Amino acid sequence: MVPVVALVGRPNVGKSTLFNRLTRSRDALVADLPGLTRDRQYGHAKIEGRPFIIIDTGGITGGEVGIDGHMAEQSKAAVEEADIVLFVVDARSGLTAVDESLARDLRTFSKPVHLVVNKVDGIDVDAALADFYSLGFESVNPIAAAHGRGMSVLSEEVLLPIAPDLEQVEEENQKRARHPKFAIVGRPNVGKSTLVNRMLGEDRVVVFDMPGTTRDSIYIDMERRDKPYTIIDTAGVRRRGKVRETVEKFSVLKTLQAIEDANVVIMTFDAREGIAEQDLSLLRYIMDAGRSLVIAINKWDGMTEEQKDEVKSEISRRMMFADFARMHFISALHGSGVGDLFESVDEAFNSANVEMNASKLTRELEIAVAKHAPPTIKGFRCKLRYAHPGGHNPPRIVIHGNRTSKLPESYQRYLIKHFIRVLKIVGTPIKLELKEGDNPYKGKKQEMTRRQRLKRKRTIKKFGKKN
Repeated sequence: MVPVVALVGRPNVGKSTLFNRLTRSRDALVADLPGLTRDRQYGHAKIEGRPFIIIDTGGITGGEVGIDGHMAEQSKAAVEEADIVLFVVDARSGLTAVDESLARDLRTFSKPVHLVVNKVDGIDVDAALADFYSLGFESVNPIAAAHGRGMSVLSEEVLLPIAPDLEQVEEENQKRARHPKFAIVGRPNVGKSTLVNRMLGEDRVVVFDMPGTTRDSIYIDMERRDKPYTIIDTAGVRRRGKVRETVEKFSVLKTLQAIEDANVVIMTFDAREGIAEQDLSLLRYIMDAGRSLVIAINKWDGMTEEQKDEVKSEISRRMMFADFARMHFISALHGSGVGDLFESVDEAFNSANVEMNASKLTRELEIAVAKHAPPTIKGFRCKLRYAHPGGHNPPRIVIHGNRTSKLPESYQRYLIKHFIRVLKIVGTPIKLELKEGDNPYKGKKQEMTRRQRLKRKRTIKKFGKKN
């Protein structure tokens, strides 16, 4: 199971900045304003190829009421869900009474707690840490999340020990490659369990016209046309501000872990309710996790042509970033279009395990560069030399060259679309890894030839030495 890490602490100590640093994203809002984070924020992170789920929480001060009380409850629920807790404090503010109170509360959860002292840049680290040792935590880690200082030590000494080893990750990938394992996800009451029952041809899971009927992720093995599949029916993921019951808060995490465990995800929408922000957030999580994607627009029956055109227009406008995925308009209740989902799952599964070789990838890279060269950055152009496969699930392409760290995201998207087209990949994202070669002349002083030395002497004799 993918390990879960919760970030807790009082307001404005840098939890969201640390979240963004670990997930390599900008999903969490960051500003010099206490209380900006209200709900739990889930993110996907990878450290040395090993996956994690990171939970950012709102700040806790103690004695919260109203909306602040709900924030505190969200933070406590995150601690219950987590495998380890990173207790974040502010080195510049020093140890406060709220920090001491939080430390006492965290001990009651019986979870491993690691103290993270943030904002140590520009100050005496030893002096800043002295007060925090009185909290009694064995693991004290000074960092500057905004600048990345101390992050490598935090990752190696705190996070990697709880991560599955690389052999286990590789074994999971091999298991995932044996036969399609697909998770059906979406908001509550969009018809996920009805869709599972229709695929199975029997009433295997409970269906009721009330959001939140499914509480846990249910794994079901099946065969269709002598081909094995594993279906994962998940709980609905609603906007976190509406998640009240503790058991439902655990269901959200189970859904995210099911996404990590699957190799194809069927994202289910209710055609009558349209697309919500929570749907787009869940889609972004699926894509960040590198999972293949099939989109199912459910409850398509009984809609007028005008309503259908309106839904299609909204989908094309708001889901352009997921245009690589097959889209199906279905009715799980009556079965129309459900059989086509299996074909798209197989197609996405095969695309995620597509065969690639270095010679073909390098040739296609050269063709893409010849059609549209990389833009110049400060007078220099990135040189992309060769490419080779970097893995599957999702397909990963490693590109070597000079100044690749400066390659714009727009050009990376151009390369991804080119590879998707030539490799005939459908339903799965492609990940690019850019490797930059070292300059062989870096640190070496250029030596002048005899002719250059004589020319320099004549110039100095004629015009004098420049001060």
